Amino acid sequence: MEQPIFTTRAHVFQIDHTTKKNWVPASKQAVTVSYFYDSTRNSYRIISVDGTKVIINSTITPNMTFTKTSQKFGQWADSRANTVFGLGFSSEQQLTKFAEKFQEVKEAARLARDRSQEKTETSSNHSQESGRETPCSTRASSVNGTDDEKASHGGPSDAQLKTENDKLKLALAQSSSNVKKWETELHSLRESNARLTSALQESAASIEHWKKQFSICKDENDQLRSKIDELEEQCNEIDKERERNAQLSRRLQELETELQDKELEIEDLRKQGEIIPELMTECETVSENCRNKDLEEKVRALRTEVEESKHRQNNLKTELQTFLDVLDGKIDELHDFRQGLSKLGVDN
Repeated sequence: MEQPIFTTRAHVFQIDHTTKKNWVPASKQAVTVSYFYDSTRNSYRIISVDGTKVIINSTITPNMTFTKTSQKFGQWADSRANTVFGLGFSSEQQLTKFAEKFQEVKEAARLARDRSQEKTETSSNHSQESGRETPCSTRASSVNGTDDEKASHGGPSDAQLKTENDKLKLALAQSSSNVKKWETELHSLRESNARLTSALQESAASIEHWKKQFSICKDENDQLRSKIDELEEQCNEIDKERERNAQLSRRLQELETELQDKELEIEDLRKQGEIIPELMTECETVSENCRNKDLEEKVRALRTEVEESKHRQNNLKTELQTFLDVLDGKIDELHDFRQGLSKLGVDN
């Protein structure tokens, strides 16, 4: 019985019988190509079926050679079929496996042929020995054979043809089932590919959507960062204004303290000024009552002191007026500064 021992898939070609150079596709797509072993006849064949059509039926002989013509293409010549077969594989690995299997099958066919020749030689020797013993009977049977004997010689050939036909039918059935299986798998792969394509398109659309969202968020982020920088600058300006305001407040307090000290000093001078007329009166009284030199010197000293006191009072008045003018200017500046701060607070 013939059984498959190795199976692969490839595109099948045959050499153009006219040009002997160009390849003619024997199948429209990749088909199953199998090695079959016939245990009854001890022979090996390469069989490939496309639907119901047998496109390869090549018996392997020791004289055949499988040649790799490229990384994915190989060929061999079949003298019995009077053609050259070519196989195109999807990968270099598949081609290498097929070539290695071809070499194994070729070696097995050679061993089978050698054993067959040995058996033939042995049976020939036996027949020669028996022929020497009964030559007459052998000649008679060979020359005067009956119709039954002739029929018996024709019978095994018909049986072999029938057996091979049955085997081919079995191979066709198996190939058909394989084709259906591969068609089912191809259909499922196409459906899976369609689903994957749809998912890929959805993913691409989603990616584009998220890219736009990311771009929008990035622009908003840049705007927020710019706004934050502006607010930080404003905060720095506000801090500087607050620092200047604190310095002005401290200076204002110092000026107010100085003003209070000057007012106290002015008050003392006023009190001293009120005493001056009394002193003048006393001086005149003393000058009238006492005409001696000591009293005159005392009066002159008192007058000098009074003049100096008046002069200091005038100087203090002048300094006080200058200080009051400066203080009014500072108060106006402080008022303007507070109005600026209030406006800045309203803008924020």
